[in-house]
Order: sequence, then structure tokens, then C-alpha cells
Amino acid sequence: MDIRRLQAFVKIIDVGSISRAADILNIAQPALSQQLASLETAFKQKLLIRSKMGVTPTAAGLELYRHAQTMSKQLDRAMEEVSNGTGPLVGKVSVGLSPYCSGSSLALGLLQEVRQKLPNITLHLSESFDDIYSEMVMTGRLDMAIIHGAGPIKGVNFMPLMKENFFLVAHADFGFGTDTATPVKLSDLAQTPLLVPPDYNFVRKRINVAFARKQIVPNIVAEVEALLTLRDAVAAGLGCTILPWAVASKIVVPGQSLIYPLSSPTIQENVSLCIPESIPETEAGVAVRELLVLLAQHMVTSQNWPGTQMADPPPAE
Repeated sequence: MDIRRLQAFVKIIDVGSISRAADILNIAQPALSQQLASLETAFKQKLLIRSKMGVTPTAAGLELYRHAQTMSKQLDRAMEEVSNGTGPLVGKVSVGLSPYCSGSSLALGLLQEVRQKLPNITLHLSESFDDIYSEMVMTGRLDMAIIHGAGPIKGVNFMPLMKENFFLVAHADFGFGTDTATPVKLSDLAQTPLLVPPDYNFVRKRINVAFARKQIVPNIVAEVEALLTLRDAVAAGLGCTILPWAVASKIVVPGQSLIYPLSSPTIQENVSLCIPESIPETEAGVAVRELLVLLAQHMVTSQNWPGTQMADPPPAE
């Protein structure tokens, strides 16, 4: 099996078009179509469904895509490690950071640590609402990711880093008082206009679960992904939001908005490091992962993030 055919197949699925993939790979479209036909013959399966809108993978195509990503990644890593020999750690390490999660607040510290201690490693940081990071880790498109939740998900392993409480961020005139040490009960937010992430975000899911358990329908007036917009909207009194401390502290505006703890119930979520189950880690990846874990532990033990504590150890097998 020619690895180049598999890499071309991956590119076709990534861009969703045979013609666009041919342009990117600088291959004539008929030649690329022939490579695809050869793969379908070899596997005795239809791999792609063609339409006027482009191509989409079949179930067999998705399975091959996952394996092809893994093999291509392993080949790239072998080239890097063999070429580098016993020299300093080199290569690219990609880390996904789930938005509205403490992981995104670790990005600057991680970048500083890598630049100082692993200067020959290129760190690729990704923070996006649109990507499913566990899937990207499983297929090798990311080396690791910090996400909410603790699995289990087939194809990836979870390393619990911390547990974080969620806080209310509200305009000072919203009537919750100036004592930010006194918790606000969830029942007090029944009529409060809320600005929250979209439904598929883990922060939003935890908010939905908490309100559902109290049999309260939250008054959601807008879904906001951009933190700067959220900061300005809360400061302007357009609504309140609920976020982990590490993120809430970024958007609070002194003199205009305040951060309050929540109670009855407390909203809490695990933050975990997600790594692939079947793709071997590179030495560079392991080094970055160790720095990331130490950085997370330091942030918790230094108590810079109120309401954040070390994660429970995974259950013994």
C-alpha cells in the first residue's frame, strides 16, 4: 500500500473535494481519481460518496481516514526522530484548548515554558468552537487537547487535571449586591437574562444540567462565542454569564462587572488532558505534555483560580 495514496485520500476528505485536493497536491485530477479507485479496489469498499457539493466519506471511508491519519502521523514522527538522532528535541507539537475552559488560560504559560525549556519545538496551539478535539486527537490531527469532561471515549485516554467551579459574572447594577463572597443561588437566576456559549459547548451543557435539576428554564437571551464581545455585553448590562473562574476573571471589568460564586447547586466540571490511545507519543510530545501537567498543577496549588481543585484520581482497574 503506497502511503502517498493514503495521504492523498486524507487530503480529499479534509477539503471535501477531489478537484481541490488535486490542486493542493499538484496532481492531475484524473490521476487522483485513479488513486482513489485503486484504494476502493484494494479494500473492496466504496470509500467516498460524490455529489454536486463535493465528496463525503462512507463509514468505511471514515475508518480508513482514521487509520491513514495515524500512519501518516507515525511516518512523519519517524522521519523527525530518526533524522534528529540524539540531538535536542525538535518537531511540532499540537495542543487543542477547549474554549471557555481553564485550558485556554494555560496557553500563555505553556508557550512560555516551551520557549524557555524546549526552544527547538514548535508549539501549535488551537482554540476553536467548531472542532471536536477528542476526534482530532484520536485521528492524530492533534497530539493532545485540554477539554471538559473525563470520558470515556473510544480511541482516546483522559488524564484528569483539575475540577473547576463555575461563577456568575454580572453587572454591578443587576441586584446581586457588592459582597462577592456571598454565593448567588441558582434559583435567583430564573428571570436573569443570560449570555452563554452554544449548546454543544461543555460549559453550556453543565449549565443546562444544573438548571434542569432545579426544574428551572434558564432565560437565555443570546449565545456568544467571542470572549471580548461577552465581556463588553456583560459590562454594558445586557445580561449575565456563567463561566469557570479562569475565564470569568478574564472578562470582568473593574467598576462595571463582578464575579459571584454559585450555590444550590454548585456547578462543577472536570478538566482533562486528552491523548490518543493507539498513536505512540513522540519524545517532543511527552515533554510538552509533562510541562502542561506541571503547569496545571501549579495553577491549582497556587490558588490563583478560586473554586478550582485537583481532580480526583482515576478509579483503580
